[in-house]
Amino acid sequence: MPIPRRSFLKTAASAVPAAALHNLLAQSAPPAPALHPVAAGLDRFGPPRTLGISSLTFKVATSDTAGNLFVIEHRDLQPGTGPALHLHYSQEEWFYVMEGEVVFVVGDQRLSLRAGESVLAPRRVPHTFSAVGSPAHMLIAFTPACKMEQYFIDGAANPSLAPTEDFTNRYDMKWIGPSPLWKS
Repeated sequence: MPIPRRSFLKTAASAVPAAALHNLLAQSAPPAPALHPVAAGLDRFGPPRTLGISSLTFKVATSDTAGNLFVIEHRDLQPGTGPALHLHYSQEEWFYVMEGEVVFVVGDQRLSLRAGESVLAPRRVPHTFSAVGSPAHMLIAFTPACKMEQYFIDGAANPSLAPTEDFTNRYDMKWIGPSPLWKS
């Protein structure tokens, strides 16, 4: 049985734009991003880094996500140490405790987290953290990445500067003061 002309024209008219759209999307799709697997204990770009209180490895670089995400692994964070009380102007910072116990101050809240637990420090909210009892192990993510990768690169080059006000403020953060969790 022949297809009525009107049905044929409707079907053809709807198929042509769909095919054109498919071709357009296929041509304008960005190339698949390169994969960058990072083995356990290794840094995306080389040896682990330190700010003097722990070992840091870059797991997702700022360039891998067009600046949308930066992820580090924070190993052997020593009890009674950690960053100064600070805030980020433009990014959220997410913490995931993998091993040990870590105390966080986020705004006016004090939290104690163990392996498998996480907390988000929103932008413009003062925060800090420190391991309790024994060294801790965490994943930390920044979104968007902003200047955080460069902060850790420059801080590892001169660990004595990393916890200072002038240094911290260069990276779109505000140094609030010494951490209330630091050992005397």
